[in-house]
Amino acid sequence: MARHIYACPLRWSDMDAFGHVNNVVFLRYLEEARIDFMFTQAAEAGAGEFAGGSVVARHEIDYKRPLVHRPEPVTIETWVTKIGVASLTVAYEIKDTAEDGTETVYVRASTVVVPYDLAEGRPRRISAVERDFLSRYADDDQDGAVADRSAGARAVAAV
Repeated sequence: MARHIYACPLRWSDMDAFGHVNNVVFLRYLEEARIDFMFTQAAEAGAGEFAGGSVVARHEIDYKRPLVHRPEPVTIETWVTKIGVASLTVAYEIKDTAEDGTETVYVRASTVVVPYDLAEGRPRRISAVERDFLSRYADDDQDGAVADRSAGARAVAAV
C-alpha cells in the first residue's frame, strides 16, 4: 500500500498556553495533507474532480503525545481505508521518524469525505478515475477504522 507523504511546517501560532500544538490545529494539519493528497496529487494523476467540491462528513482523532514547536516540519502520512459509492475514508498519522527508524506518532486520525457537486448543491458519486487514483493508496484491510500500526496493537489483535 502506498502512502501520501506531506511535510507540514509548524508555526509559532500553532502553540497553546501549555507550549504544545493545540488540538484544533491538528485539524488544520490534516486538512493541509488531505488537500495536497486529494487536490494536488489527484490532479497530477488525472483525477482532478475532487478539487471541484468535497465536504467533510466526519473526523476521528486520537492524540497520542504532545507536539512542540521546532523548525523542522512534521510528517503526515495519508492513505485510504474505505472507498464507497459516494464517500471515502482517509486515514492519517502525524509523526516523526528518527534516523534509526524509530517513529514517534503524535496523532492518528481519519476523515470521511464526500465528493460534492457545488453547482447542484448535493453529494455526488466517486468517478471511476477517482476510484482508480484512491485505490493506489488503499489499505489492504479496508475496514474503515483508524489503523493502529503499533507493535502493541498488532500483539493484542493476534491474541
